[in-house]
Amino acid sequence: MNGQHVRMTGLAVALAAVLAGVSYTAAAQETPQMTFFVTSVGLGDGANLGGLEGADAHCQALAAAAGRGDATWRAYLSTQGENAVNARDRIGTGPWHAYDTRRQVASDLGWLHGDTLDQARIGNAIGKMIALTEQGNPVNGVGDSPNEHDILTGTRPDGTAFPAGEDRTCSNWTSNGEGSAQVGHSDRQGGGNSSWNSTHPSRGCSQENLVSTGGAGLFYCFAID
Repeated sequence: MNGQHVRMTGLAVALAAVLAGVSYTAAAQETPQMTFFVTSVGLGDGANLGGLEGADAHCQALAAAAGRGDATWRAYLSTQGENAVNARDRIGTGPWHAYDTRRQVASDLGWLHGDTLDQARIGNAIGKMIALTEQGNPVNGVGDSPNEHDILTGTRPDGTAFPAGEDRTCSNWTSNGEGSAQVGHSDRQGGGNSSWNSTHPSRGCSQENLVSTGGAGLFYCFAID
């Protein structure tokens, strides 16, 4: 009986270990990885990001430093004029999750931009405690000093580019002087419409201009795979 009891106990322990391993693996698989962040720092040259290529490279470098360099990252930015690019067409199809959170930012492009009345009514989850940097930190917003909630996008609320004419992209992200950039508010506070991606134009394209209207040259990054 003692031997049988020992064998049964050993089997029970082994079974428990297997089940625990399965449970741990399942939990690990269910935990989403970061697929969205706000850059913790800009490039330091106002809205001159080196074009879309330079902005994408900045997203990739910050993600790699945070341990997510295995994904392909794109900056949420539109361009204007010939061969204009829509920000919404650059970022994959979702879903997207912020740093260290199970809550989705949005499940797809429709929810992200409020394409339907229901999607617009419910809205995406972007706000001060969700729009975190790649390091998991909130971005300074209304009530903080300095306020840095102006996020470069150059886009209209539906994620599409502005028509050619009035500059809303600082010469397609190559200017640190003349022009202007459309910005959103990462904390969705202040401004006429408190939009995450299209609240108001910046005062100019220099670092000083961006700072003076509540920004720091930050932008959104999304993983496309």
